[in-house]
Amino acid sequence: MNPLYDRLSPVVKSIPPSGIRRFFDLANQMEDVISLGVGEPDFVTPWHVREACFYSLERGFTTYTSNKGLPELRSAIADYLHGFNLNYHPEEVVVTVGGSEAIDIALRTLLVPGDEVLIPEPAYVSYNPCTILAGGTPVGVPTYAEDEFRLTADSLRAKITPRSKVLILCYPSNPTGAIMSETDLKAIAEVVIEHDLFVLSDEIYAELTYEGTHCSIASLPGMKERTVLISGMSKAFAMTGWRIGYAVAPQEILNVMLKIHQYTILCAPIMGQMAALEALRNGRAEKEKMVERYNQRRRLIVKGFREMGLACHEPKGAFYAFPDIRSTGLTSEEFAEGLLNHSRVAVVPGNVFGDGGEGFVRCSYATSVEQIQKALERIDDFLQTLR
Repeated sequence: MNPLYDRLSPVVKSIPPSGIRRFFDLANQMEDVISLGVGEPDFVTPWHVREACFYSLERGFTTYTSNKGLPELRSAIADYLHGFNLNYHPEEVVVTVGGSEAIDIALRTLLVPGDEVLIPEPAYVSYNPCTILAGGTPVGVPTYAEDEFRLTADSLRAKITPRSKVLILCYPSNPTGAIMSETDLKAIAEVVIEHDLFVLSDEIYAELTYEGTHCSIASLPGMKERTVLISGMSKAFAMTGWRIGYAVAPQEILNVMLKIHQYTILCAPIMGQMAALEALRNGRAEKEKMVERYNQRRRLIVKGFREMGLACHEPKGAFYAFPDIRSTGLTSEEFAEGLLNHSRVAVVPGNVFGDGGEGFVRCSYATSVEQIQKALERIDDFLQTLR
């Protein structure tokens, strides 16, 4: 190896590659694979949204926008959030390149080296590495299937130290599909205020809530001033490839986030912003249809797992099931690899989402009913070989 490479960042080199991508790469080398691994809607972005992009190009919208994003889009985002009992001004909104950028710049704004970030696990795979890249120390907070993977105040308190600074919440949850009720969040908010923490609330799946309505912790008393709320267009509006996300926060926090955004990104692409504006203004009917179809698939996949003897808590949000495979005697990695090689079904081993995910696998039901039914048959066939 060239000795020059020894001088690359040791911090970055120490971060492992995504465990999710490893299984995608394996599956892509095989034929006749049914993938339950991709965290992406199988729906195409609605036509009127795509048309808005085409029309914007015809009219010559090919320039930079304000660093914060188009004023009319930021106003539409603020109006949209009113539906979740959130009162934000357009000046408290920044449009980002996906929710991923928003998470990155929020953590870089909130952290100084040595700060600890409390991350309920199982957790989305980006939170730990983004924390490390921002100079922080990730601290896993366990959640359990018996609690439907909800974060409890007692579990949170047990992990708080004098260095604790930020709590990351992702509800509805990737990977478990768990949600937090207003009552649940009030208990967490009390701990947050007591210990003077910031909250990064990743609410990208907020619209995909199947029981009750989504509650944001930022809507609770005393929480807006200490919360950075992250969301975007990817999941609810089937716009993953457009890479339009947003962050909302108090002006003092957002102004610091904006500096990083200015120097690293400048602005999100104008064509995507125009499409997002159309989706927020006129895309709610299609969104509701997609949510109903996800709900149908959710019921199908959970019923299938339980009928074949795999315990599976009911996911009440997002589009993931998180069945318990401990009864097979296999680790998450062994189960996922065996299932892929034997039955050509790709799932994600739960351990890639943290230690608390061991013994589970993540299965996305963002695919057709027909594909889910075939996948369930193949999984059942694989289970028969283990008995």
